[in-house]
Amino acid sequence: MSDEMYRQLADALDRLPNGFPSTPSGLEIRVLKKIFSPEDAGLAAQLHGEMEPLDAILARLDPPQPDAQMRLKAMAKRGLIWVELREGKRWYRLAPFVVGIYEAQLENMDLEFAQLHEDYMAEGGAAGIMRPQPALHRVIPAQAAAKTEWILPYDDVRALVMNAKTFRVRDCICRLQRGTLGKACDAPLHNCISFYEMALPETPYDLTVEQALALLDEAEEAALVHTVSNVAKGVSYVCNCCGCCCSLMRGINEYGIDQSVAAANYYAVIDPDACTGCGICEGRCQVGAVVVGDIAVVDRARCIGCGLCVSGCPEEAITLRLKPEAEIIHPPEDFATWERLRLKNRGIG
Repeated sequence: MSDEMYRQLADALDRLPNGFPSTPSGLEIRVLKKIFSPEDAGLAAQLHGEMEPLDAILARLDPPQPDAQMRLKAMAKRGLIWVELREGKRWYRLAPFVVGIYEAQLENMDLEFAQLHEDYMAEGGAAGIMRPQPALHRVIPAQAAAKTEWILPYDDVRALVMNAKTFRVRDCICRLQRGTLGKACDAPLHNCISFYEMALPETPYDLTVEQALALLDEAEEAALVHTVSNVAKGVSYVCNCCGCCCSLMRGINEYGIDQSVAAANYYAVIDPDACTGCGICEGRCQVGAVVVGDIAVVDRARCIGCGLCVSGCPEEAITLRLKPEAEIIHPPEDFATWERLRLKNRGIG
């Protein structure tokens, strides 16, 4: 009976725009068992991808569940479902697996869970989640590489942060997962930044705006790629990603999914007369788009426009350029638009 609850939940998650594909060995069920109790799995499976008032959810439960309200609140606190307050009442929806449920599992990460996630992604999870378009995340260029006169409004990472009122930081779930397996790089762990337009109650994870901006600087110094949700409006976090730990970046490097992350609308250009072939840019590129012989050469088809080669070049021999208008791909306007496009492209009504 309990496996049936988890199967129903897996199916519900796969009906969301982000996807949660099944695997030949049923790894998705084992992953969910590490996160949800059977009772919570059964209740979460009754939720949809749209916000619903609590009363509507309780009314359709058959048989009724007297503790459902308490369990919904507890699951929302753990990041397993999403909650909003509308006119003083709670509305809930099922959170996607990625980005959503998985990123909330910092305290749940142990060796078993880390290996399950690794195996799930390798057995088809990565392809099912990362191949559909629009991509989950998009790249935004390093502050030090972008020219303010042509930077697109939704790509100005500093402005995104400066317009917020509450700032928080948590560990990177990807580097934590890889570290649990003994495979993490030496990039900073504590640098996943979230921000909100309103003032929120204090938590142990709070930052000042100055601290948030300093973390962005630290990430660029460490050659980490800024990625955000793939929307023009409503961005509320910045991930700072490496190519060896970040699941989405590994989509490019390991799983052969070229568009697992949407590239920025920029590309790097080498000045051959200024380049000394020092190799720093090659080491800073997280997707292997730069190769250095006598001088550096950029594979434009592979370049994601992050600008890390630009900000790290001691000779200032690399510049970041805006793509021609015909090549620019603007992100979906907002999350609702992103979800509609994603469902359509996955063939889900």
